[in-house]
Amino acid sequence: MSHGAPPAKPVNFFASVARIFRLMKPDSLRIAIVAVMAIAAVALQVIAPKILGNATDTIFNGLLGKMAASIVGPDGTKAQAVTALRQGGHPKIADMLGASGAVPGQGIDFTQLGWILVGVLAIYVGAAFFNWAQGFITAGVVQRCMYRLRERVQAKLDTLPLKYFDKNTRGDVLSRVTNDIDNLSQTLNQAITQLLVSVLTVIGVLVMMFSISWLLALIALVAVPLAALATVLIAKRSQRQFAEQWKATGTLNGHIEEMFTGHEIVKAFGQQSRSLATFDGHNSQMYVASAKAQFLSGMMQPAMRFVSNLSYVAVAVAGGIRVANGQITIGGVQAFIQYSRQFTQPLAQLGSMANLLQSGVASAERVFQILDAEDQSPDPVPAAYPDVVRGDVEFEHVSFRYDKDTPLIEDLSLHARPGQTIAIVGPTGAGKTTLVNLLMRFYEIDSGSIMLDGVDTRSMSRDGLRANFGMVLQDAWLFGGTIRENLMYGAQDATEEQMIAAAEATYVDHFVRVLPDGYDTMLDENGAALSTGQRQLLTIARAFLADPAVLILDEATSSVDTRTELLIQHAMNRLRHSRTSFVIAHRLSTIRDAEAILVMQGGSIVETGRHNDLLEADGFYAELYNSQFAAPEVEDEPAAGA
Repeated sequence: MSHGAPPAKPVNFFASVARIFRLMKPDSLRIAIVAVMAIAAVALQVIAPKILGNATDTIFNGLLGKMAASIVGPDGTKAQAVTALRQGGHPKIADMLGASGAVPGQGIDFTQLGWILVGVLAIYVGAAFFNWAQGFITAGVVQRCMYRLRERVQAKLDTLPLKYFDKNTRGDVLSRVTNDIDNLSQTLNQAITQLLVSVLTVIGVLVMMFSISWLLALIALVAVPLAALATVLIAKRSQRQFAEQWKATGTLNGHIEEMFTGHEIVKAFGQQSRSLATFDGHNSQMYVASAKAQFLSGMMQPAMRFVSNLSYVAVAVAGGIRVANGQITIGGVQAFIQYSRQFTQPLAQLGSMANLLQSGVASAERVFQILDAEDQSPDPVPAAYPDVVRGDVEFEHVSFRYDKDTPLIEDLSLHARPGQTIAIVGPTGAGKTTLVNLLMRFYEIDSGSIMLDGVDTRSMSRDGLRANFGMVLQDAWLFGGTIRENLMYGAQDATEEQMIAAAEATYVDHFVRVLPDGYDTMLDENGAALSTGQRQLLTIARAFLADPAVLILDEATSSVDTRTELLIQHAMNRLRHSRTSFVIAHRLSTIRDAEAILVMQGGSIVETGRHNDLLEADGFYAELYNSQFAAPEVEDEPAAGA
C-alpha cells in the first residue's frame, strides 16, 4: 500500500455493512443468482461423498458376497451365512455381513459401480461449473459496485469545499479513494462467495454427518471448540504483531523517502553512515515484527490440521468399531471421514475472513466519510450573470474567518476598475491569498458582498464565475500530456494559430521549438523535463490563451532566477494588458507600476496608493520595501580567547 495498511477495525460494523449492501442494490438479481448457484454448488459437493460411499459399499458387498458363497455355497442365503459365522465363533464378521447388502455368490456389480462413478463425475463437473459461474458473476457485481462507488466519490470530491482539503491531507484523501476502495473490492470479491459457501457447507456437512451417524457427528463436533480456541489464541497474538509490522513498515518507508528526497543533502553533510545506521535499526525492527507476525500467522493452518487429524483419528476408530459391530457400512464411514475433512475447512475460512471483513468494512467507512462530508453551498438557480464582463470588481464591507473564534478579514472594502492592476502586499498571514479565495468563491464570505460588474458573485454559478478568471500561481501546475494539451487546458476550442500567438507573446514558443517534438512533447505530471522558469511561462501562456477578463497572479516569479524573472515580468505585462489584475507579491520591486497597491496587515487594508506615494508616506509599506534591501545586523563575535 502506497499510503500504509488499511484500517484494522470499523467503528460501526453492522451499519456500514448495511450501507455496503445498499450500494449493491442495483445488482440484487445477480446477487440472488449467485446465492442460488452457491446453494447448488454446495449441495452437489456435499452429496458427492455419500454417493462415493455407495461405490465403496458396492465393492465391499461384492467381496462379502464371495465370502458368504464360500461358506454356504452359491445357492445359500445371507441368513445361513450369518448363522454359520456365529456358530464358527466370528460374531463381528457375522454382524458386518448381516448389516451389508451382500448376496452370496454375487460378486462386484461393475455396471452399478460404473454408473455411480459417472454420477459422481457429473456431480463434480456440475459443482465446478456453478463455482466458476458464481465467481464470474460475483466479480462483475463487485466491479460494477466499485465503479459506481468511484463515480460517487469523484462527484463528491467535485462538490466539496476547499476547506475540506485544507483540513485533510492529500495523502489521506488519495488513500481513501484508491487503497480503501481497492481493499473493499478485494474483501467483497472474497466475502460474498466464500462467506456464503462456507456457511452453507458447514450446514450441509452437519446434516449429512448426522444422517449417517449421530454418534460420529458428535465426536467430530468436539473439534469445533478446539479449533475455535486455537484460532482465537493465535489470531489475537498475530494481529498485535501485524500491527507492529505495519508500524515498522511505515517508519522504514518514511526514512527511505526522506533519505532519497534529501539524497544530495545527506551526501553533502557526509551523513551516509548515520543514514545507513538508522535504516538498519528500522529494518531490524521490521524484520523482528514481520518474522513474529508471519510465524504466528503460519501457525494457524498447522493448528487447524492438528485438530482435524485428532478428529480424523477419533472418527476412524469409532467408525471402525461400528462397522465391525454392523452398525454402519464401510462406505458410510468413508463418506463420514470425507465430511469431517470438509467440515473443518469452512470453519477455518470463516475464522480467517473475520479480520478480512473488519478491514474491508473499516475501509468502506473511510470512503463513506468522504461521501458524508458537508457539500459546498449549491449554486443559485437560475444564476445571474453580468450583461458584459469588463472586469469591474468590488469588495463591499466583506468579513471572513476560517475559524469562528479567530478574526481575519473584518469590514474590508476595495474597488478594482476594469483594466487596473491591483497589487496586494503584506506579511505572511495578512490575508492576501484569502482575498483570492473569496473572489473565486473557494470560500464563502461571512458578510458583505463581492461584485463582478455589478452582480453579486454569490448569485452566479461557480463555473460561470470562474470562467471569467485566469490564475497563475506560485507553484506551476502541469499535468501529464503534451505541451499543446497543457496550453489549451483552459481554451479547448482555441485554434493552432491562437495557441502559437499566446506562446509567442509569453516567450514560450522559442524554447518549445527547440524541443525534439515541439508542441507535441510529452510532459509528466510535474513537467520535470522543463526548468522552473519554463514551467511558469507555460502557465502564463495557458492563462493568456484562456483570455480571462480578470487575472490573478500569486507570487508567479518567486522561485526563478533574475533573468527568467524579467522574461516572466514581460510576459505578465502583456497578459495584464487591458485586463483587471490582482497581483500578490512579496518582491515589492515587481509591482512598482501597479495602479494601486493594497497593503494588508491582520486581514485589513492599512494603506492604499501607488508605489512612490506609499514610500513617501513612510508607513508600513515603506518598512516592508526597505526591509528587502537592508542588510541584517549581526553583532561582531568576540575574538577567540578574548
